[in-house]
Amino acid sequence: MGQIIEADCCVVGGGPAGMMAGFLMARAGLRTVVLEKHRDFLRDFRGDTVHPSTMQVMKELGLLDAFLQLPHQRLERLFGQFGGERLEIVSFGGTGLSAPFIALMPQWDFLDFLADQARALPNFTLLMSTTGLDLIREGGRVAGVLARDVEDEIEIRATLTLAADGRDSRLRKKAALAVQEFGVPIDILWFRITKDPAQTETTLFNAGAGGIVVTIDRGDYWQCACVIPKGGAEQIRAEGLESFRARIARIVPGLSARVGEIESWDGVKLLTVAVNRLETWHRPGFVCIGDAAHAMSPIGGVGINLAIQDAVAAANLFAAPLAAGRLSDAELAKLARRRLFPVRATQFVQRTMQERLLSPILGDPDSVPAPPALLRLLSRFAFARRLLARVLGMGVRPEHVRSPQLATHGPCLRQAER
Repeated sequence: MGQIIEADCCVVGGGPAGMMAGFLMARAGLRTVVLEKHRDFLRDFRGDTVHPSTMQVMKELGLLDAFLQLPHQRLERLFGQFGGERLEIVSFGGTGLSAPFIALMPQWDFLDFLADQARALPNFTLLMSTTGLDLIREGGRVAGVLARDVEDEIEIRATLTLAADGRDSRLRKKAALAVQEFGVPIDILWFRITKDPAQTETTLFNAGAGGIVVTIDRGDYWQCACVIPKGGAEQIRAEGLESFRARIARIVPGLSARVGEIESWDGVKLLTVAVNRLETWHRPGFVCIGDAAHAMSPIGGVGINLAIQDAVAAANLFAAPLAAGRLSDAELAKLARRRLFPVRATQFVQRTMQERLLSPILGDPDSVPAPPALLRLLSRFAFARRLLARVLGMGVRPEHVRSPQLATHGPCLRQAER
């Protein structure tokens, strides 16, 4: 027999948006359940760029010092390499940010940290290996989630259901929310190459004859993202692994001695890039956040940070009405009204960069691209690099924690056998 769990808030999906939303709702005294379909958070090739906006949230929660004890690398300056020309394009120093850098941190460490903080709250439950299957509907509104763990089905009956189950959200489909898709000219091939211990400078964006490779410093190795034309992975594989290694060596000569570490296609993973968003994020009793509401391009590494901003905004808007038993459809509509502007603005910038910067480079694989005029301008003026750093680091309309802490609201979770 399965269980019936009663909660104020059920969050489906244990990624950055889901874990942050679950923590903040429980911190506000609400009975909160988070469902995560995997048994742990250990998955590679997930976003690991934690921006100053997220670290500002951590500071407001009193967690920043502990958070920065986790293993991470700090990007205080970002560079672009165009053939033999290297430009500094972003400088976080002198921006006045609480954390003037991007922290490169494995996402599993980040999620484990949030889960540990949430588990310390008596009204929080994290159910691993548990998949949200369908929405429970009663009286014209969503009244919770039908889920399955490794043994049986579970009903989580909740006043509010937050779908944070990713860009292929099952619950978004169940809620019949329409997704607006935008054409994307790129995909990504992910792989890793060990780092030369003598290398101290980080070049993030490498453009050369043959394309673009982004190199992300993960301490003892480079997490590499080879940008390719949309749908081009099959052709690249058909050309053979040796051709792919040669392509990487041409674009990033500093990796040429180590490209042999790409031993098979098993070590090269395809990320199919999508950019989309919902215009309507909610149904009565139900709201989408994070990638379930908007899939972002990997440009700028802003995806997880925007997802966390959604979670903070959701807690700010919904915690008090939910605790008071007056969470109306009009209240739920406020989230999209607040968050759609930063999503639209960020996606506009990403799509512009894809079309005007990345596509021309990918379209002419035989020549070494010259730096765009804007990047040359940034490299000349420190104030411009600091301005870009602040915009990149904090995003558009950053959210601040305003949800109540440890409000008195009801007993802990109640469970019953069916």
